[in-house]
Amino acid sequence: MIRGRRTGAAAVLLLAVAVAGCSSPAAGPSAAGGTSGAKVTVTARSLPDVGTVLVTGKGYALYMFEPDRRRAVTCSGVCAGTWPPLTLPSGAALAAGPGVKPSLLGSDPAPGGGRVVTYNGWPLYTYTGDVEAGQATGQAIDLNGGPWYVLRPSGAPLDPGP
Repeated sequence: MIRGRRTGAAAVLLLAVAVAGCSSPAAGPSAAGGTSGAKVTVTARSLPDVGTVLVTGKGYALYMFEPDRRRAVTCSGVCAGTWPPLTLPSGAALAAGPGVKPSLLGSDPAPGGGRVVTYNGWPLYTYTGDVEAGQATGQAIDLNGGPWYVLRPSGAPLDPGP
């Protein structure tokens, strides 16, 4: 009987580890390897309900956080768990995909070290609520201290207005 419980507990633990590893697809672009020759690509893509906006190379919507005020990353800790910043690993190149203005791409220091990709001065984030590429479920959500908006290729946020 004890052996059966241990086997069951081990199976539950393995399942939990597997689910945890798969639960944040938006974190993929932030965890790009830091090997020489790696690229972090920002591109433009038309998404349902929001039109053409910035996305990661894997097609995940990119968001700006209004409290950043085009200056610096203000989303960290628990906030960054929900809104992972798009990071630029050491040794990686920043690439502008189709529809993106290379002159608006850049990077700023991240609070915990490293660099966060920016566009028109806005630090860029993904959203863990976007469970698959092509979604923008974080658009206009007021969470973690302020509103979040996707960015248009012009560099302007898609603000829903009053």
